[in-house]
Amino acid sequence: MLAARGFAVPDRPGVRLRTLEDLFAYAEAEDVELRVDGAQTQVRRPRAGRPGRRAFVSGKRRQNTIKTTTFSDGQGRMLLSGVARPGRMHDQAALRTEGIAEQLRLHPSVKSQVDAGYAGLAKEIPRQVTAPPKKPKNEACDGDKRAWHEARRHQSSARICVEHTNAELRQWAPLRRFTGRREIYEETHLAIAGLVSDRSAQRPNRRRTSTALILVRNGAC
Repeated sequence: MLAARGFAVPDRPGVRLRTLEDLFAYAEAEDVELRVDGAQTQVRRPRAGRPGRRAFVSGKRRQNTIKTTTFSDGQGRMLLSGVARPGRMHDQAALRTEGIAEQLRLHPSVKSQVDAGYAGLAKEIPRQVTAPPKKPKNEACDGDKRAWHEARRHQSSARICVEHTNAELRQWAPLRRFTGRREIYEETHLAIAGLVSDRSAQRPNRRRTSTALILVRNGAC
């Protein structure tokens, strides 16, 4: 089945990632800095009176949703997507309950870029997790505010690629609004995400150009 195929790895034909353990082992072996981002998909509202009905109500979207977590490399190529949980669960809680925080501790060389929803984890493991800097107070000096804007812009630029990866998933109608039974959503998500990873793994590596200034000595001097 498509859902069990796993996720393709760039430049490694035949190798596929299926679990968080696979992902972090790959990131450690290949020195890949992970990009992490959460996404929500609207699902049908459960019938009245059913237990756990409120668990899927997202405080942000004000809708019944299922949340997933997507991992990509620095070029936006999907490495894993899933870790499905009810929409009411916060991203930070998902990192802990699904074992992502534990995997970070087991692989101390793996680093990741995250958004503000994971600020608690970045504070707890600052050497591995980078989140947007905390906004300075209103009475802070202009220099601190400019430094905050620049640091936030730099961090946002580093992790925007994983948001583009989630946007690729949204090109599939079932992952924009899922009208089937919630019990089969995760299987559907894994099947579609696996196909997206097949396509993204075929993208060639982009050449990284240095922005450092190179001093050239004039031979005539």
